[in-house]
Amino acid sequence: MIILGIESTAHTFAASVITRKGEILSDVRSVFRTEKGGMIPNEVARHHSNVADEVIREAISKSRQRKLDLVAYSSSPGLSPCLRVGLEKAKEFAKELNAEILGVNHCVSHLTSGHLFTKAKNPIYIYTSGANTQIISLEGNKFRIFGECLDIGMGNALDKFGREIGLGFPAGPLIEKLAKKGKYVKLPYVVKGMDLSFSGIITSAINKFSKGVKKEDLCYSIQENFFSMLTEVSERALAHTNKNEILLIGGVAANKRLCEMLEKMCKDRNAKFYAIPLKYAADNSVMIAYQGFLEYSAGKRENIEESDINPNERTDQINVIW
Repeated sequence: MIILGIESTAHTFAASVITRKGEILSDVRSVFRTEKGGMIPNEVARHHSNVADEVIREAISKSRQRKLDLVAYSSSPGLSPCLRVGLEKAKEFAKELNAEILGVNHCVSHLTSGHLFTKAKNPIYIYTSGANTQIISLEGNKFRIFGECLDIGMGNALDKFGREIGLGFPAGPLIEKLAKKGKYVKLPYVVKGMDLSFSGIITSAINKFSKGVKKEDLCYSIQENFFSMLTEVSERALAHTNKNEILLIGGVAANKRLCEMLEKMCKDRNAKFYAIPLKYAADNSVMIAYQGFLEYSAGKRENIEESDINPNERTDQINVIW
């Protein structure tokens, strides 16, 4: 079985072709970027529309496959205009290729892709991306959320601070680079049970920046507080579930300092730490294709005329049938 995956939830439009065994035959991406400001949904969707055909056809061409069996697309959650572009292209190419079609949840695809790229078996998932920061465990055929951000996802919080200090989008990698030259200044540390709050920390950092505190020091301090908070609740999740694995996924998983903190915590608890490979930490279409294969193999089918998007669907609303 050969699967074409299409990703379009936010800043990345991507297409990949994989086999049923998870062999990656192609992986083509185009990322929306700005020198100033962040993501305006209609502008990002326009970017996706402009590059979609080229990206998909390049992915198919590089795969060297004449027959594709399934087109999997990210149907949820995400920015509606961007999801809509992916949906329409998935329908178009499913008809052109005479293939079946299946929409999958983007966040769940992040989770399951961790098993494609690591040896994790039954972990606590630490999912931290632009819009999401969640501590998750698979229990009773559902992804149970033990804790999450109460206001703004960690990635979006970093991008918001980056915009305020002129770093453009995406800001995360630049914040990580600047943090290496900084020293700690006091910022709020906000953990509420198993939940986290980042907005007040960013507001405090922006106020300090306006008063002359160096951006390097603020980048370092934001990282230390954000990652310490996440490590604290992750350790409690391990203790509560009696599990002995942590799997870090999502775009912020690319941050080496976050990996360092979580790995040290796991070592102290005799637990194993896994992080998704850097190339597949951010939004990608390989994970969409893989999730499509998992659900199709478990018997899920979709009528192309009824294919649609669900921008607000949560991870814990998905029935794990695979």
